[in-house]
Amino acid sequence: MQAITVRDRDAGIAGLSLTDMPYPHAAENDVIVRVHAAGFTPGELDWPGTWTDRAGRDRTPSVPGHELSGVVEELGYGTTGLSVGQRVFGLADWARNGSLAEYAAVEARNLAPLPADVDHTVAAALPISGLTAWQGLFDHGRLTTGQTVLIHGAAGGVGSIAVQLAREAGARVIGTGRSADRDPALALGVDTFLDLQTEKLEDVGEADVVFDVIGGDILNRSAALVRVGGTLVTIAMPPKVQPKDGRAVFFVVEPDRARLTDLVTRVRDGRLKPVIGAVRPLAEAPAAFAPATRTPGKTIIRVTEN
Repeated sequence: MQAITVRDRDAGIAGLSLTDMPYPHAAENDVIVRVHAAGFTPGELDWPGTWTDRAGRDRTPSVPGHELSGVVEELGYGTTGLSVGQRVFGLADWARNGSLAEYAAVEARNLAPLPADVDHTVAAALPISGLTAWQGLFDHGRLTTGQTVLIHGAAGGVGSIAVQLAREAGARVIGTGRSADRDPALALGVDTFLDLQTEKLEDVGEADVVFDVIGGDILNRSAALVRVGGTLVTIAMPPKVQPKDGRAVFFVVEPDRARLTDLVTRVRDGRLKPVIGAVRPLAEAPAAFAPATRTPGKTIIRVTEN
């Protein structure tokens, strides 16, 4: 099969290439998915799991990408709950070969059934962004109706879904981003937008939940914006600055079949629309990692046309 692989940690994006790889093995409780569409996170080349397995052993050449939508091709020993030919979407394991390939081995429990009326391209934009947004807002941030949430990167893959979920929950939403993100964020439903390039972050006031996807100085300064009893939630890095009268949470998204099913139901009902910035073929996946080529929303790699 063809896949995007990385071999050299020091090469960065230049080390990504389209190569031939062996067809994956279906371990116990796995399924082999014929990948139709895949998503990736630009920072994956810095993740330890991209380079080593869970025992710390080198596993290069490795296949990046951890979001996928496709069709079950094969069942591993003992696999239940899914069937050959079934449409599915979900998350590939962090420390195994991923979704930027024609076929991927995935634990069955990390996949959810995909309804026939949801396109694979849309489904591939849901797993990491949708689960991260939900877990950040509600599981960790404990956001409730009537509260205020500040969402950094409101027009991005995670942020755009977080805005929609927070609005549906009855929260007041403040979004941040670059100047080009203002109109997309307002269209998603933010009540207020702040341009991080030209406006002062501290002018937004306090929030019950601050949801950060940026890290660095923005994360550090955000701690002061957390209302008494509130929460600073981040996926970027463990926060160095703690809210004075609140708490801070750094988390890594976890697979959740039931929540994936809920998210795709919202898509079908028109209550949730993943923002897809670009759709590119597998051969162009290495170029899609480059910062200069990124667009608002989620970049999706179309692997199989049929």
